[in-house]
Amino acid sequence: MGVMTPSAPWRMFRRMQASLLAGASLLYLGAAIHAWRVLPGAGSLKLQRTILWPAALAALSFAAFRLVPALRRGLSRHLWISYRTGFGQSVVSVLAGLGVLVVAAGFIYWQTHAAAHGGRYPAGAFGGYGAGIGLLLAQALIVRDLERDPAFRDGIEGR
Repeated sequence: MGVMTPSAPWRMFRRMQASLLAGASLLYLGAAIHAWRVLPGAGSLKLQRTILWPAALAALSFAAFRLVPALRRGLSRHLWISYRTGFGQSVVSVLAGLGVLVVAAGFIYWQTHAAAHGGRYPAGAFGGYGAGIGLLLAQALIVRDLERDPAFRDGIEGR
């Protein structure tokens, strides 16, 4: 059993997982900075709602998908099916994935705008996005795990 050489489609799929994680993180950072500037309330409230709770939910989401066998298997299966159907291997599918992230970030901006003008504090939007980042981190790592699994080797190498 020699060194594995992933196929070009697999490398593109793996890069997409990392790109989605990076994109989601940057969009979240922008939304949190914006919220910090415009939301009413003390710094401690802003810290709790835009950083601490979302970070806790990201960690919980990540841990659940990495440590709960049924969730891990389900996500691994989802990733493998996504790869086998071509998702994440074309410009259109990459843009579609990033588009979903932009829409979710837009929801946070909308919620932040509403809260800055007397609406409800957008803790749920920030928390949900944080949990999503935890899931994306788990996906990026599970893709790497699949590369080490002999059951997927032929498919990853394009044989």
